[in-house]
Amino acid sequence: MSVRLKDLPTEELLHKGNLACAGCPEMIGFRHVLRALGPETIVINATGCLAVITQMGVPLVPHFHVLFENAPAVVSGIDDALRVQGRREGVNLLVVAGDGGTADIGLGSLSGAIERGQDFIYVCFDNEMYMNTGGQRSGTTPYLARTTTTPVGVESRGEPRTEMRRKDMVEIAVAHGIPYAASASIGYPLDLVERVEKAARVRGPTYIHVHSPCPTGWGMEPSKTVEAAQLAVKTGCVVLYEVEEGKRRVTRPVARRAPVEEYLKLQARFRHVVADPAALAEVQRGVDERHAAILARMA
Repeated sequence: MSVRLKDLPTEELLHKGNLACAGCPEMIGFRHVLRALGPETIVINATGCLAVITQMGVPLVPHFHVLFENAPAVVSGIDDALRVQGRREGVNLLVVAGDGGTADIGLGSLSGAIERGQDFIYVCFDNEMYMNTGGQRSGTTPYLARTTTTPVGVESRGEPRTEMRRKDMVEIAVAHGIPYAASASIGYPLDLVERVEKAARVRGPTYIHVHSPCPTGWGMEPSKTVEAAQLAVKTGCVVLYEVEEGKRRVTRPVARRAPVEEYLKLQARFRHVVADPAALAEVQRGVDERHAAILARMA
């Protein structure tokens, strides 16, 4: 059964006020994740924007700020310690990290924790760049996106990798035999809450990849965060689906996709693409191919 608005928990587990930029998607998503999991939750937060901005708006649950690379190792120790103490039942262990701490620096640690079968929920807030350190490219940066390390100029035109070669963290998790993995978006909070609630019911490791448009790094108006997140889904740049015990299902189908230009034109990081018909067509083709490939894997 789908989550309805009236079913959402009303208890807030974040203090009022935080250090986030205006329109920050991670605070939007983190708030919904905590509300879905409830007060019996322990948060292990890898270094990144969220770890910094929650130093003021700290969660009203146990909250550990750990290194970029070791959040899954830390949650493994907590999981084992609670079991030894006989206190594991009823406690949600939540790891939150960005795309840098997940797809790049922390990938080995995450792989090991999944392989060991540790019982935790891993939520990656993917803003497609290293935003806490100034906007460098990451393993999830999309094709032709401008970052501080993939600039646009005479000799370069942004991220050089093709759309198909971005690290697909949902499928990387699935390749480990994980019991539950899903993609989600801060633009669709009810779907996000449903994915988190489902993950919490699973015993063992679970993974949720949350698309999180960043106004600061992407060059958007702060008021456009949710609109950009929804357009990413409507254009097919992001596909919302889940994989449960190997069976795939699209959780928010899009009957008729909008042109990718509608999504890109909100972002200064793609200004050079929108102004170049050949580049725009190339990006559209890559999105179409990736979208088709994802749908072809559905059960």
